[in-house]
Amino acid sequence: MKLFRKNMEKHCAYCTHGSVINEREVACPYRGVMDAAGACRRFAYDPLKRVPPRPATLDRKQYSAEDFTL
Repeated sequence: MKLFRKNMEKHCAYCTHGSVINEREVACPYRGVMDAAGACRRFAYDPLKRVPPRPATLDRKQYSAEDFTL
């Protein structure tokens, strides 16, 4: 999975202009208080604002030590 995709979904939460108020609202200097999932034509992607999803955890109950030996 690439972090810097060209077809990134436009969300105000990832915009360089927006400031996060809470997990559902963003303060935009151009449009005021916006929904974090919304976007406008001034959207500029900021990769540092994006929080990647957590990696999947291994279910240790499903496997035994023998499964990991050669």
